[in-house]
Amino acid sequence: MAVEQDKIISDAIGYVKELFAGNSDGHGADHTMRVYHNAQMILAEYTEADSFVVLLSALLHDADDHKLFNTENNMNARTFMERNDIPSETIEQVCRAINSVSFSHNRGKSPETLEGKIVQDADRLDAIGAIGIARTFAYGGKVGRPLSDSIKHFYDKLLLLKDEMNTDAAKKIALKRHEFLQEFLEEYYFETSETV
Repeated sequence: MAVEQDKIISDAIGYVKELFAGNSDGHGADHTMRVYHNAQMILAEYTEADSFVVLLSALLHDADDHKLFNTENNMNARTFMERNDIPSETIEQVCRAINSVSFSHNRGKSPETLEGKIVQDADRLDAIGAIGIARTFAYGGKVGRPLSDSIKHFYDKLLLLKDEMNTDAAKKIALKRHEFLQEFLEEYYFETSETV
């Protein structure tokens, strides 16, 4: 990546840390940074992908999440990119990748571009395994969701993600994390059956 692109990535990290300051529901800057690192891990096996588009999309993927912000047309992400003089063609590539991430809006759909596939996988990996479990209950606590509804979320979303990964690199990681979800549920049902 060019020096200028490295600086934009560095500025984007600062931007999301500021944007998500104080967020503790599982969608904060720590989540964004894990998605960014997941994207880097996947990118290592797909050198033909545009790494700048992938990494910038990973960093900005939640900048306009409807659960967190009342914005339209990726306004927070676009504002950051326009301020950094990113070419309009790249802005549209990044926005397309960002818009392909949401599970609720893209269920069963695979992004058209390799960059979008990598970013979608990077985000979905952070929704499963130990971190996915922690995020589920953090968000459930924030919105006042009882434990039983958070467990239902496993069946509505988390347990489906392993089979919706796009890249072979993500599929390998997802398999292990999926098994951990299943082990957690077994233990949860065992422990709650003792109280009935």
